Amino acid sequence: MAELRGPDSSEDVKRRRLGEQAVFPETVDVNIRQLDPIPAPRSFIKELPLGAEQANLVLKSRHDVRHVLGGSDDRLLVIVGPCSIHDPAAAKDYARRLATVSHELGDRLVMVMRVYFEKPRTTVGWKGLINDPDLDGTYDIRKGMWLARRTLLDVLDAGIPAATEWLDPITPQYLSDAVSWGAIGARNTESQVHRELASGLSMPVGFKNSTDGNVKAAADSCFAAASEHHFLSINLDGHVIAAETRGNPDCHLILRGSSHGPNYDAESVRSAMQALGRSQASGPSLHGLIIDAAHGNSGKDEVIEADVVERIAARLAAGETGISGIMMESFIEAGNQQPAPLSQLVYGKSVTDPCIPWERTNQLLHTLADAVTSRRHLESGR
Repeated sequence: MAELRGPDSSEDVKRRRLGEQAVFPETVDVNIRQLDPIPAPRSFIKELPLGAEQANLVLKSRHDVRHVLGGSDDRLLVIVGPCSIHDPAAAKDYARRLATVSHELGDRLVMVMRVYFEKPRTTVGWKGLINDPDLDGTYDIRKGMWLARRTLLDVLDAGIPAATEWLDPITPQYLSDAVSWGAIGARNTESQVHRELASGLSMPVGFKNSTDGNVKAAADSCFAAASEHHFLSINLDGHVIAAETRGNPDCHLILRGSSHGPNYDAESVRSAMQALGRSQASGPSLHGLIIDAAHGNSGKDEVIEADVVERIAARLAAGETGISGIMMESFIEAGNQQPAPLSQLVYGKSVTDPCIPWERTNQLLHTLADAVTSRRHLESGR
């Protein structure tokens, strides 16, 4: 048992004892098995720096996304890609395919690829590339963080901007310079930590409605994240700092369905826009929202998800307002498979939620582009 110390008149003894025993071992790290040091963000960024062309793509795509969300650009924002990244090679393959279509349809769609490295779990399970990059329970987080940054740079090299979900509040220091759009998931939309985080991020951030369908929580987050905040964080050198943010003016709502069913219908969109108005949220929230065709809006069924995308496209073509963007979970192969080491997996197939296959995705992207064309014709007629 550690000895409790009283006042000591010797300053030298005080300093020596504090250095030897700053805390009581019996009161800290009781449930910690191991603490493995990870290099500070700056070391990863120096090893894998963002190049000039990559930086220009990030800046331009952030600008485009902001203008679509704000209503000054009549294109549709499309966040599309795998539910999660588990194979960097397959992610790069998908990025090249998406970049080709993005170039073809860029006059009507602003495409950003889902490049998700962290997966929240309702109970337990594989938590993403950063947490367990080898999918074998070895949890080499240092390797996972390196692979995540390498993958982002590869996606940008392919010519397509990247989107991700921010889960751990430390992760953005390692990756955010290469990300054009961010999301706060349904499980964290009421989290004060994530509202603070979003307030300081440099890209537009979408808040999803909570898993029970509560839209007000996400609407309130849009308002809260637009305000300045003060909180503990780390800087690029890994030092603990007191962060002071300006507030993020580009936060917006994502309708993702709920445990009770979908919420992508026209009435749900109108109701959500009213909730945004009551929350005093500003910026993009005054113009529209994003609909996530996956998750609760499709029951995690990729066939139904594709049908949801087509239904939304038809409504856009008919002139419905309030929808600024759409999210799709898509990969090279249809469906999903259980996580396992890469050598045991089907190439290009999700290890988390089921995904729409590439061929069907390509069709849906053209359908959405055609819907934007029809909407433009309606607007010009008015």
